[in-house]
Amino acid sequence: MDRKVKVVQYGTGKMSVYTMRYVYEKGGEIVGAIDVNPNVVGKDIGDIMGTEKKGIVVTPSSQAEELLRNTRPDIVIVTTVSLFSEMEEPLMLCAKLGINAITTCEEAFFPWNSNPELTKKIDELAKQNGCTITGSGYQDRYWGDLISSIAASTHTIKKIKGSSSYNVEDYGIALAKAHGAGLDLDTFEKEVAASDNISEEERQKQIQSGKFVPSYMWNVNGWLCSELGLTVTKQTQKCVPQTYKEDIESSTLGMTVKAGMATGMSAVVTTETKEGIVIESECIGKVYSKEDYDKNEWTIEGEPNTTLVIARPSTVELTCATVVNRIPDVINGKPGYVTTEQLDELTYRVKPLNEYIK
Repeated sequence: MDRKVKVVQYGTGKMSVYTMRYVYEKGGEIVGAIDVNPNVVGKDIGDIMGTEKKGIVVTPSSQAEELLRNTRPDIVIVTTVSLFSEMEEPLMLCAKLGINAITTCEEAFFPWNSNPELTKKIDELAKQNGCTITGSGYQDRYWGDLISSIAASTHTIKKIKGSSSYNVEDYGIALAKAHGAGLDLDTFEKEVAASDNISEEERQKQIQSGKFVPSYMWNVNGWLCSELGLTVTKQTQKCVPQTYKEDIESSTLGMTVKAGMATGMSAVVTTETKEGIVIESECIGKVYSKEDYDKNEWTIEGEPNTTLVIARPSTVELTCATVVNRIPDVINGKPGYVTTEQLDELTYRVKPLNEYIK
């Protein structure tokens, strides 16, 4: 491509501060921005990023289609919510207009195993209009590629066990609420944990109807099984509240999380496969105390045993850098809803993004 990659930023919260800056620094350009928040609509994106003004102001989501038709970006970066069902409007709009899209929505990483009907709907429309839609972010490399790379150097595998923790304060209010942060334990049980106390038959009904609420590792386990060629026979999840002995201030929630209330949750997903390999993965998302820090740890049990530990990863920046580095892969990708194990290998972009477009 002999011009800059044109990007529209959909959602101008905490994550966009990095994604937009990274786009500019990788030689792309932001040609539009969209948000539902009336407090940011009309703001110059430079004010959001903390830089000089860019001459691009945030457009209300009610005018998203008009903006996309007028700007005709090469790709839309969507950094809004965590549940795929809530992504239908922006992703279907991109698919309708034939515009590539990449989102940090955690469920979008592998929505085929949690909301197959909506995924199929977006997939068919994207194929019809010749664009590629995908989900990416921190999990793309740190819960996905790194684990499959270790697996590739292992003779036999019995079990893959992973755990990752992150501060919900860094990602905005939608993610914090999805983790039950700020709820008393009775409310957490009713609104979060109870959704997993169901039969396998009922879970499958929820999945087919698009009403299932997966933890982040639900989709990660699906991605890993797809990448490793494993056949899923059973998958379960359990969400457990996290608490702290003292009060913690949450700027994202705008409240004090009292001692004994849920600061977030731990979600454990266990996947059994026809090949005999078990994947057990846990994500711990909560409002951090002064003792907490991000950690990513995965162990492959087999011949040989291997453990990978990444202490204090800069999860937000890694998420956003992954998304921006993925842009050429999405633009070059085949039409449809294409999860990232089906795209080109994620690589560092030393040259401007447009020089990687085929």
